[in-house]
Amino acid sequence: MSATEVKIGAPLAEGVYRRVTLRLIPFLFVCYTFAFLDRINIGVAKLEMVKDLGLDDLIYSTGAGIFFLGYVLMRIPSNLMLARVGVRKTFSRILILWGLAAAGTAFVVLPWQLYSVRFLLGLFEAGLYPGVIFYLTRWYPTERRAKVIAIFTCATGIAGLIGGPLSGLLMTAFDGAAGLHGWQWMFIVEGLPTCLIGVAAFLYLDDGPAEAAWLSEPEKAMVLRNLDGSTSEAGHGAHSFTAALADYRVYLLALIWFTQICGVFVIGFWLPTIIKNFGINSPLHVGLLSAIPYLCSWIALILAGRSSDARNERAWHCGLPMLAGAVGLVAAGLITTSLPVSLVFLSVATAGILACNPILWAIATEYLRGKAAAGAIAVVNTIGLLGGYVSPMIMGWAKTLTGDLATGLYVIAAILVVGALVSIVFTPAMLRARRTGLPAGGTVGAAVAP
Repeated sequence: MSATEVKIGAPLAEGVYRRVTLRLIPFLFVCYTFAFLDRINIGVAKLEMVKDLGLDDLIYSTGAGIFFLGYVLMRIPSNLMLARVGVRKTFSRILILWGLAAAGTAFVVLPWQLYSVRFLLGLFEAGLYPGVIFYLTRWYPTERRAKVIAIFTCATGIAGLIGGPLSGLLMTAFDGAAGLHGWQWMFIVEGLPTCLIGVAAFLYLDDGPAEAAWLSEPEKAMVLRNLDGSTSEAGHGAHSFTAALADYRVYLLALIWFTQICGVFVIGFWLPTIIKNFGINSPLHVGLLSAIPYLCSWIALILAGRSSDARNERAWHCGLPMLAGAVGLVAAGLITTSLPVSLVFLSVATAGILACNPILWAIATEYLRGKAAAGAIAVVNTIGLLGGYVSPMIMGWAKTLTGDLATGLYVIAAILVVGALVSIVFTPAMLRARRTGLPAGGTVGAAVAP
């Protein structure tokens, strides 16, 4: 709790932030649940789609991963546009266009069509996650962010928790309806609702506290005072986007994000296939079993975010889950005869990989401040999300060359270890420099300060 909150009254502050959270987080949660679902449901579709279209694992991996080329290309422009035109217009545009692209995946026939629609899906969806992270810095001071980002990020776990069974059910129940395959109906039913959410975003969201008609003037003033300048427009000209690009710590944050994303989309794109390899052929049953690791990740996300905020500690809370994720992937690669045991380690892997997500963004939004914040956050995302392209390609290459997924899992586990070590070694000095205003070595310790 900040000193400002104490001065004006802790009960008032808690009540206001409770209202802010109830107003914003459920809606943003739904948006990101659909985003993650529309991104990873191709993993369930693969169970039947590759056979129906005559695709191989490398074509599937390319189609799954090419999403991130569009995602990376539009990431920075979308976030810079958000800072200029506001949240309502930006989020509405993102949601409507990606909903159309997601539904359009149902009608691909040739590999180039799959590549094209996945590229467009990434292009359209690109600004949502960094936009939400930036948006939350307009409402919450740094000491409140890990928990609220953790709640928001739980959408990844919920998308997996409900998405696997839902996708499997749609593929099973609607197969053959109106002459379409079950996986085609899955893309349509899970894609089009996003367009309606896009319309709702324009009508429901506010660009910031100052525009929130549901807060009183004293409440608006309190929220704005409690912000520590992380997205303040009062930053000095020297603290520019260009200066942020010269700060090596931005690239350390991007490296951690890259390694975590490599892990996230091993789970997102290949978990259903790993389960199917144990002889589970029904898409519905695969979907139900896929929900178990995501349920564990949902619990881990909440616990890690609360623990990190309570202890005001970030480095180990980010690094240790990544190490657990690496252990889980290695164990899952070694175990090929027992589905229950494999699910235990896949759950450890999923929980560890996803639990560090909100901690990383609590680190990033504390360090990246001022006028450069929106662009610098997008830089971290842009570089990091290349992991979403690299990871499926590693897995597809390994599967094509060796006939199994184990080698790919080991490579991704090694990448996660690198990210964990970077977090544990470099984050304490980074945040110490930010909190004290003193350089911690390197070039521009306060390059993105307000």
